[in-house]
This record gives sequence, structure tokens and C-alpha cells, in this order.
Amino acid sequence: MEIRRLDKNEYAGREITVRYTTSGYLDISPCDGGFALRRMSLAEPMQKSFTDTLFSDWLEAPLAYGAFEGEKLLGIAEGSPESWNNRWRISNICVFEADDRGRGVGSALMERLMAEARRSGARMAVLETQSCNESAVAFYKKHGFEVIGFDLFAYTNDDPARHEVRIEIGKKLTE
Repeated sequence: MEIRRLDKNEYAGREITVRYTTSGYLDISPCDGGFALRRMSLAEPMQKSFTDTLFSDWLEAPLAYGAFEGEKLLGIAEGSPESWNNRWRISNICVFEADDRGRGVGSALMERLMAEARRSGARMAVLETQSCNESAVAFYKKHGFEVIGFDLFAYTNDDPARHEVRIEIGKKLTE
């Protein structure tokens, strides 16, 4: 496997679709003085997917890397500085095929983005995922990230009922 920087001219505007299966979710519910997070199981595994676009205009200065075996693109990671608050935003990180997950592809991509974040002088790295993407949450925690916030209604007014709440996850890079 080889990690290569993706050429913005070649990849800008390219859509990527991420698919995953989950058998549970993080339930985020109000309680006295705040919120409680607890893992809940689904009655049956649920398949989820979303589509995003690389090098989107909302990113300040995006860069992206691809993990390749030969010419086959196994996964991508994209990030950008956020100069207004000195953070590094990970906008995308995914391994496309389930068979390629668990082989270190995502970890290699994450390491490359974290090196860029540190090189930029960012004080922390942040990203978003969904409360139903258990594998992603576990992956980020394995890499030292923790839940730093959430938005109960980021995508629709039915997010909590759909078990798809936006979770912000972050990792301090400097003290």
C-alpha cells in the first residue's frame, strides 16, 4: 500500500460514497445538568451511506491523500486548516470497501493527516461523524480522539429518532 497526495486539479469536485453497516448507536439524551451518552443496540443491523465531494469550496486550504494498491484507490483522507480558530478540520476519511478495513489503511491515512495538522501548527484536530457510525467512533477513539460536542438536529429535525446525531470529535495537538 502506498499513500499519495491527491492532485486537487484531478480530484476537485469528485464525489465519494461511503457505505457502512452498524448494529448500534450512541444515544444522546438530556439529563439533569447536561446530556448522557450510552450505547444502544439496534434490533437488526442497519446499512447507511452518504456522499460527499472532495476539495469543497467551504474548506479553507484542503489537501487530500489516497491509499493505493497499484492504481486501485482503497481510501481517502482530506483535511484543511481552520485559521480562524487554529484547528485542523478532517473533512473526510474513509476506506471504501469493507474487505480493506482493518488492514491499517485508515490508520495510515490518519497518520498522514495528523502529520500535516502538526506541521501546520494547529492546536487540535476535529471532525464530525454520526452517532450511528460505531466503527468510525471506535476508530477515532483508537487514534486518541474524544467526543467534544454534538448537534441533535444538524441534518434533519428527526436526527435523534433516526439515531443519526452529528458528533464532533477532537484531539488536542498542543497543550
